[in-house]
Amino acid sequence: MRIMVVAVGRLKQGPERELAERFRKRAADAGRSVGLNSFDIVEIRESRAGDAARRMLEESIAIANVIPERAVTVIMDERGESLSSGAFAGRLQGWRTQDQPAVVFIIGAADGLAPSLREKASLAIAFGAATWPHQLVRIMLLEQLYRAVTIMAGHPYHRG
Repeated sequence: MRIMVVAVGRLKQGPERELAERFRKRAADAGRSVGLNSFDIVEIRESRAGDAARRMLEESIAIANVIPERAVTVIMDERGESLSSGAFAGRLQGWRTQDQPAVVFIIGAADGLAPSLREKASLAIAFGAATWPHQLVRIMLLEQLYRAVTIMAGHPYHRG
């Protein structure tokens, strides 16, 4: 199963990009042993439209265009479910067991995602009630993906 993180905006060179890449690589390396064959990051260009509704629509269309057919979509949203790491790993394991071709995690920009894209999502996940910068959400998501893979593989990284 393929894992994709689709994010509006680009991480510039520096410590955030390095940390995100470190967790992506760890997840990819460990994921092969549990049937997760790739971890890809797709960066979507931020819209330059003048109004928020138009920006949200343009970005959501660009996101929809990179989602593989039959993929499970998960949006990152402060109104979503707060999952424990074990529950998160369980969801991934379930989708893998169901032979889903891909799971796509979507991180929108400041204006959010178009309602049409939100409604199609299989799941909305929150990292608490706080609003986080998309750069930190990407890093936290990649760390949780790595943690989920280690849980699935029975690796000692996750001890709680």
